Amino acid sequence: MKRILFAFVISLLSIAVAGENYPYRSDLLWVTVPDHSDWIYRTGEKAEVEVQVYRYGIPQDGVTVEYEIGGDMMPADSYGSVVLKDGKAKISIGTMKEPGFRDCRMTVKYGDKTYKHHVKVGFSPEKIQPYTQMPADFKEFWDSNKAEAAKFPLKYTKELAPEYCTDKIDCYLIKLQLNNAGQAVYGYLFYPKDAQKGSCPVVLCPPGAGIKTIKGPLRHKYYAEEGCIRLEFEIHGLHPKMTEEQFKEISAAFSGRENGYLQNGLDNKDNYYMKRVYLACVRCIDLLTSLPEWDGKNVAVQGGSQGGALAIITAGLDERVTACVANHPALSDMAGYMAGRAGGYPHFFRVEGMDTPEKLNTMAYYDVVNFARMVKAPTFITWGFNDDVCPPTTSYAVYNVLTCPKEALITPINEHWTSEDTERGHLDWILEHLR
Repeated sequence: MKRILFAFVISLLSIAVAGENYPYRSDLLWVTVPDHSDWIYRTGEKAEVEVQVYRYGIPQDGVTVEYEIGGDMMPADSYGSVVLKDGKAKISIGTMKEPGFRDCRMTVKYGDKTYKHHVKVGFSPEKIQPYTQMPADFKEFWDSNKAEAAKFPLKYTKELAPEYCTDKIDCYLIKLQLNNAGQAVYGYLFYPKDAQKGSCPVVLCPPGAGIKTIKGPLRHKYYAEEGCIRLEFEIHGLHPKMTEEQFKEISAAFSGRENGYLQNGLDNKDNYYMKRVYLACVRCIDLLTSLPEWDGKNVAVQGGSQGGALAIITAGLDERVTACVANHPALSDMAGYMAGRAGGYPHFFRVEGMDTPEKLNTMAYYDVVNFARMVKAPTFITWGFNDDVCPPTTSYAVYNVLTCPKEALITPINEHWTSEDTERGHLDWILEHLR
């Protein structure tokens, strides 16, 4: 059973990376309409989904849709098929006795080509609780490590990056030293043009997963245009101006499924790779709050996926954070698979041998749900139901343990992406929560 589950998770992840709900320039359009408009049901309540298929914009008639249904990120437990009439058919999703999600995964064939789609619906998801528990010495562990990291003085270099400057903003390339071992992180620091002393909120933006450059730094230029200082940084100490080919070579060498950076040192909480990353986030707050242009009050964190995880982690670690925004956070209830349900990215359980007591112990010290339990700042989280990278079960597990002022934007149709409007809404939310 365990081997089947590993293989199944791998196949889901490969689909999720390539798939979206409305593929660009696809001949086929899927529309799925649950009989509850919010896609949410009570446990014990039966769900039904109407599926519609259009080819070249024409409703398909007499075409067979094969489907399988299972729990979120779990193997299927039921199978069937429906024949479309005037482009439509209904599929019974069933129900759940415990809070969670069911996923209906559909395929249709035209010649030798197969088209796939899926839809997840939730059952009392507001009652989902994480499998992961907080270790008794969790706060002591992180307080001790923060105190040790703080002994190293704040050191960084700052050089103008004219390629990212505009008539409204200035950009600088930052290299922030972390320790005496020479480890550092790079980032781009954006200012409003001619920012005055004590005038600007600061925003830290941690990166998504992977070994890669800081792509498209100007995509969020509106933060600086609206008066914020924003730091976008990477976590591996790699110069962002290296070539794309160099990053690909490094990623291929050090980011494999079985031995990537997220697995590095997982047997020991003191030696885990991500300890330096989490502490680097705090050191980035040190940098931002040292800037003379900081307004002395407002410190926001914002990110998506791994970046969403790091935003919540930073808010839990550092009480200077006054606002937190996260999209579909990764690293959330990672051991959830032990309870027979979806766990969080990076889905360690896709590789055999990742459920050892030592690894499970380390995961608990680095899991987002335990940092979420400590967050005090107002927090805004957004996620989609159809996400197979950071599944909705795990986003709810995080949201449900927050005791701070909190808000959610739930976008059921979304897979592992957010719209430009949603991204811009993050800044609007931050500005509304300035002190």
